[in-house]
Amino acid sequence: MLLIGAVSLALAPRRVRAIGYAERGEDLLVRRGLLYQRVTVIPYGRMQYVDVSVSPLQRALGLATVRLHTAAVGSHAEIPGVEHAEAARLRERLTARGEALLAGL
Repeated sequence: MLLIGAVSLALAPRRVRAIGYAERGEDLLVRRGLLYQRVTVIPYGRMQYVDVSVSPLQRALGLATVRLHTAAVGSHAEIPGVEHAEAARLRERLTARGEALLAGL
């Protein structure tokens, strides 16, 4: 059990670096996963709402988790470990982009 804990602790920085996102012109790309990599692309016009949650540990560290929800069952994404100010900026920006593209439909 101690060996598993040590390996998990040693891989933690690499798992954190494997999480990322990119704001593109028409959509948001979210990447995560070390061994099993997952890339999710969510069009701004399909986002229903953007949720920012903060656990007590995240609050102490100044971090937050950004969750993106769409109408499709399997197409939600989350970006954990974002600085709180960046999470608020990201929520506002994604909401504005979603409303602008939804208005064009």
